[in-house]
Amino acid sequence: MKVMVTPLVPGIPKVSAPPMLDHARARLAAFIALTKPRIAFMVLITVATGFLLGARKSSHPVTFVWTLIGTGLVAAGASVWNQYLERDRDARMRRTGSRPLPTGRVSPTEAVVFGSTLAIGGATILVLGANALAASVAALTFLLYVFVYTPLKPITTLNTAIGAIPGALPPVIGWSAATGHVGIEAFSLFLILFLWQFPHFLAIAWIHREDYARGGHRMLPGADPGGSLTGRQAATYALALIPAGLLPSVIGLAGGVYFAGALLLGFFYLASALRFWTDVNDANARKLLRASIIYLPAILGLLLINPLPV
Repeated sequence: MKVMVTPLVPGIPKVSAPPMLDHARARLAAFIALTKPRIAFMVLITVATGFLLGARKSSHPVTFVWTLIGTGLVAAGASVWNQYLERDRDARMRRTGSRPLPTGRVSPTEAVVFGSTLAIGGATILVLGANALAASVAALTFLLYVFVYTPLKPITTLNTAIGAIPGALPPVIGWSAATGHVGIEAFSLFLILFLWQFPHFLAIAWIHREDYARGGHRMLPGADPGGSLTGRQAATYALALIPAGLLPSVIGLAGGVYFAGALLLGFFYLASALRFWTDVNDANARKLLRASIIYLPAILGLLLINPLPV
């Protein structure tokens, strides 16, 4: 029996993309996925905040652009190396089993070369386009994330505390690029991000506790079946974040509008963490996660809206 195929548009036959082009697109998508674009985007938001605060009353548009490009490449390289080191554990987890390395879309050798090229290229751009201090902080961030935090994940639940250090350094990169030094102002930005991460990641770790255990990661919820310790730590760090969030106003980095907004945001985040502590379950963990996602861009926005002049 003869089968007729009707074209999508009358008179115009359907043309498929050449297999080589499809393959190239799939390869490109795989390499982009290795860089964790969403994480890189959030890193650049914090870098931009640090730079713009450091460059108050000054204009450094070229340096700003090079700082974002350089840091973005270093962050992308760190993500590639993270996935290279965790490729076997990723293969055992539902949420990461489809990543490029576990599925064989990118080889381990290709990942190492790609990640190293990105990181070295990004650091070089920071040296030439900003300054050596910014490049040094970026290099430290890369080393701590890749060679300290990542190897500790299957060994100790303290990996979250260690990982919070490189996670809090991006605004310091931005500040260093704009000012050429690191002071109390950069530390205040670091402290906010450092403390913010604990409730955020504890919520994620609780939601995906079984998957993390399947992958061999030592996360606190895996050693705390009832969740009391996980909830208490989330609430403790959220409480500590309230005075830390006010520090920029105390040291003259931000004004009264920021102070009021940071106070409200701090209590909002704390309320979500306390709710999670008093009733540890997936629903409250997701509410805490949403609160963390609201808190960070809101407080960074307040810093940019209400900075005090130098």
